[in-house]
Amino acid sequence: MKHRKLLSIVLSALLCLVMTTGAIAETTITYIASQDWVQDAEIELGEKFYQETGIKVDYQIVPSDQYTNLLMTKLNTSECTDIFGSQAGQFDVVTLLNVEKNALDLSNEPWAATLDPLAAAETSVNGKLYGQPVQDLSAVWAIAYNKQIFNRLNLSVPTNFAEFMAVYEASKADGVTPIFEAVTDGWHHQLWFCEMGPAIEHLEPGTAEKLNNNTMTFADSAAAKLLVDQIKQMVDAGYWGEDYMTNEYTDAAKYIASGEYAMTVANQGFPTEINAAYPEFPAEDIGYFVIPLCDNQIMNVNPVGPTRFIWSGSPNADAAKAYLEFLARPENLQYQIDNVPKFNTLPYAGVQDKYSDELKAFYAAYPEQGTVYQTAVKYVNPQWMEIGKELVSVLLGDQTSEQFLKNIDRNRADQAVAAQDEAWK
Repeated sequence: MKHRKLLSIVLSALLCLVMTTGAIAETTITYIASQDWVQDAEIELGEKFYQETGIKVDYQIVPSDQYTNLLMTKLNTSECTDIFGSQAGQFDVVTLLNVEKNALDLSNEPWAATLDPLAAAETSVNGKLYGQPVQDLSAVWAIAYNKQIFNRLNLSVPTNFAEFMAVYEASKADGVTPIFEAVTDGWHHQLWFCEMGPAIEHLEPGTAEKLNNNTMTFADSAAAKLLVDQIKQMVDAGYWGEDYMTNEYTDAAKYIASGEYAMTVANQGFPTEINAAYPEFPAEDIGYFVIPLCDNQIMNVNPVGPTRFIWSGSPNADAAKAYLEFLARPENLQYQIDNVPKFNTLPYAGVQDKYSDELKAFYAAYPEQGTVYQTAVKYVNPQWMEIGKELVSVLLGDQTSEQFLKNIDRNRADQAVAAQDEAWK
């Protein structure tokens, strides 16, 4: 009798397991993200995840200029996908995403303890972790330049704005467009402004803190005005060429490798991207220097970037957690590092970076670092696309740098009031 009872219990347990497994096998989790946030390597891992678990991942990729509005609509109407991507940051996860309401606490997930502490701080609220960083956070947006052109023209890496303009002029005189820029994408050209927070901070120490406490505005900053004026000066001199308004950033590798353009703003995976697309162009023929507007020589760093969150209303939370756990396994992190050209590492313990000697030298050349303003200053990152539109107006001569800065201040104030920020009361 006891044996029969035991057999019945075992069979019941097996039946439950089969039923549970069957339910999981039929699960599809949805994941919404902006363009360029989900790499081919992740999609390949998603297929491997499906083979292992039976859980499918439906990747919903949205153009960057539409993404933030669509995501906020989904969150505000409680109709979000199981997983949603967003730029993180200790301010934005509270004021924009309200992750304590809209995302699940991931603090106890097995991969959480392996996350880089600086990255974890930017995706946490009140000691709880809510996000899983997606990309290489060690990379900075800097000037990538074609060494072949610099060597041919006997050019040196500029250390201030005047030297930068001299490099521009020498390139242009040789028939090479100095800078490849791509305004049509809507997200790239404002890097010239937002990434330069460390330069503003160097010239006017304490600006970020004052902006966050609402005791100062961007319009009060002479350094911020100088920065915008110098961007306009570059464009007016023709150093961005004739097609900067219609170029697409996906063509940057082609134009730099061809020698039609000498420089572009890129992160440190760019040389590998060029070499992968154009094997005859050696990756080591791309060099880097920090953006020298406002005579800047401080490296602009950002301890956060695109991040995965699990929506708190997800009916497939366990399956979504399983996907994040799968991606964070050391072998799968390494697969992404090894197979995504622009990744040199990922912010987790137990992975092997692929920094070249050239990149190591670049990082060593700028020992002083500062955090970019889209992370250091509240209510900047949420208006990223709007800043891009406002900057275009400056470049076209439709508004002044003063108006540009006042518009940023107005938008920040609107967001702060909506967030019931005490500093704006």
